[in-house]
Amino acid sequence: MKAAGIHSMRKKAYETTTNSRHCHPIAPNLLKRQFPFAQPNQAWVGGITYIPTGEGWLYLAAVKDLCTKKVVGYAFSSRIDTQLTLSALDMAVRRERPSPGLIFHSDRGVQYAAEAFRDRLAVLGIRQSMSRKGDPYDNAVAENFFSCLKCERIHLRQYGSRRAAQADIFAYIEAFYNTLRPHSAIGWLSPCAFELRLRNASAA
Repeated sequence: MKAAGIHSMRKKAYETTTNSRHCHPIAPNLLKRQFPFAQPNQAWVGGITYIPTGEGWLYLAAVKDLCTKKVVGYAFSSRIDTQLTLSALDMAVRRERPSPGLIFHSDRGVQYAAEAFRDRLAVLGIRQSMSRKGDPYDNAVAENFFSCLKCERIHLRQYGSRRAAQADIFAYIEAFYNTLRPHSAIGWLSPCAFELRLRNASAA
């Protein structure tokens, strides 16, 4: 990169998406920063970020698998509420059909601590895990995806509308991040390529 005169783009965040000042129960930290998992659908991480548009903020909730690094679920909304996180979770469940016992880890935000979200996890047999108070590193994998999304896509665009932003981010996730983008943690393969390798190894 230095020889080619290339440098990365970084911008500071200026909007917070985590409201941990609530009276809902806090789940224990089951991950404890142990991010590697040998098989898909053993542990997911979730988070929320924001995208500026000409119509105002667009919020994105995403769910990422800790084994394949694949974004397995996501949802968009002009409102940052529990329905946003529920929609992302429901998409992940429809796609992956995980067995009971899967861990879902997030920060302590009200969108994840709310009764409706906790109840959905319980019905699905998913164990809830939350970061320690004020510790973003406990959910570093989710934050890493948002960092890539912003540096590689959002900061290079100006969205006139929420619909335009949603379409562009959908394309980034489905046509690039999951299918083409190499990830160092999985041997510089894309999530889909790594997932296929695991599937072939299991069938052998």
